[in-house]
Amino acid sequence: MTTHARDKQSIHYIVRSGLAGGIAGCVAKTVVAPLDRVKILFQASNPEFQKYAGTWSGFYRAGTQIYQQNGLRGLFQGHSATLLRIFPYASIKFMAYDQVRHALMPTRQQETNVRRFFAGAISGVLSVFCTYPLEVIRVRMAFQTSASSNPVSFMGAFRTIYHEHAAAPQSLPHSPTVSLPTTTPYFNRYPLLKFYRGFSVTIMGMVPYAGVSFLSWEYLRARFLHPKTDRSAATPLADLAIGAVSGAVAQTTSYPFEVIRRRMQVGGITRPDRWLRLGETIRAVYQSRGWQGFYVGLGIGYLKIVPMTAVSFTVWQGCKRLLDA
Repeated sequence: MTTHARDKQSIHYIVRSGLAGGIAGCVAKTVVAPLDRVKILFQASNPEFQKYAGTWSGFYRAGTQIYQQNGLRGLFQGHSATLLRIFPYASIKFMAYDQVRHALMPTRQQETNVRRFFAGAISGVLSVFCTYPLEVIRVRMAFQTSASSNPVSFMGAFRTIYHEHAAAPQSLPHSPTVSLPTTTPYFNRYPLLKFYRGFSVTIMGMVPYAGVSFLSWEYLRARFLHPKTDRSAATPLADLAIGAVSGAVAQTTSYPFEVIRRRMQVGGITRPDRWLRLGETIRAVYQSRGWQGFYVGLGIGYLKIVPMTAVSFTVWQGCKRLLDA
């Protein structure tokens, strides 16, 4: 038992575990990149694509329009930033999960659903905190759709976000009687905070998403893969099936938080005059579409998250076996 614990916490194991997670994340995100692009446009209420939202055929028509305007490159717009973010994100998430899981549940007798949930939640929050600015840049790159504009580069999106709100306007657009503060102290003093738009709601959503995802994964493996036997006997097909179910359950639980987060992340575009707060973002979504507004794009979310989670868990397990982790 001591040897096993020492090996789990060794630098060699941690590096292999992180490498396996990073590769798994990149492969999974590449598989669903076009779906992710359309989903972001729906969630963030891009005016050019709102006519497609709310129907199963909307994804196909939106994807067709993107392809006609910008070709295959348009469907993968922002994907370079995705890969830059997803490798460290997935690496930290899976590596942290291995470590936290071992700390909370060193033996199978100590495994409980509550501990599984907290192990997943902690690893998810840690990975988001370390990589969130890259996520904001990726969303900004994916949000641009105008056929007359060149796609935004990674550094272009970075510079745009960094310089937003350098000086607040004196009045709201089309409303000269409404005054605004002449300064935005938090933006002016701490410009890097702009890269954490929607961070609070992201954490709120990440806790149920990562917690439920890993909880479902561990529970289903324990339930159907005979926990009294060696789990290395699990097949890739079994990993795919269990990962798909885990992703679907986690997506349903956390999706409203994801919609709110996307709206806050693109706030610098839709409302360049001010910082959108959590409460007013929730009200804006509800006033626009009612409670259904918090599930805009959920169908595409399933189309994306089910294969992505399935591939992610499967590649993670496969790489761990390959790397002897």
